[in-house]
Amino acid sequence: MRNFIYILLVTLFSCNSNGQESLKATDFKSAIEKDGAQILDVRTADEYKSGHIKYSLQANWMNKVEFNDRTSSLDKSKTVYIYCLSGGRSSSAAAELRMKGYQVVNLEGGMNAWKANGLEVEGANPNAKQTTLEAYNGQVNSNSITLVDFGAEWCPPCRKMEPILQSFVKDNKDKLALIKMDGGLETDLMKSLNVEALPTFILYKDGKEIKRKQGLISREEFDNWLK
Repeated sequence: MRNFIYILLVTLFSCNSNGQESLKATDFKSAIEKDGAQILDVRTADEYKSGHIKYSLQANWMNKVEFNDRTSSLDKSKTVYIYCLSGGRSSSAAAELRMKGYQVVNLEGGMNAWKANGLEVEGANPNAKQTTLEAYNGQVNSNSITLVDFGAEWCPPCRKMEPILQSFVKDNKDKLALIKMDGGLETDLMKSLNVEALPTFILYKDGKEIKRKQGLISREEFDNWLK
């Protein structure tokens, strides 16, 4: 009888923990420290660059095209831990993601609560300089075939593409060079090159652009680019 009651209590506790739709900052921190946790910042790119939770992805809730595109690469088998500045936008975004079949936990009070609890914030290097168009052209001209990846650590489809990209480059290391450009930093360069979304891949031969595609690319398609 005691064993039955113990099992029942454990089961109820597990259901309550797993079913929580929001967590306070300190509990949220403990939850995202698990390996493979999906952390999603739904603020704008500028807000994200001003300070964000380490390892978080970014998809602007106020830009529905960007939000839908980036979140489509999230793993539905894993919980999504979501936040914004004060909790309003992330609550709305969480509701939509739940309708799509995701398990979502919202950070109560958002980044305001996170900072109020003295928790660690990671931000972009304020002294980082953007690459000039002249310097960029010099890089793509330095190899006969160059693949440029405009992506970012916080971009869900970019992260999903990374193993495919690395496998392709490794198998073709004698044929091409890879240049990775930070889409969160190189905003001026992206504007000059008409790069509108992340990730965007551009293939150059002898300094001239011959292929370009934004979004997810299969390994087979990458292979065809070199044929």
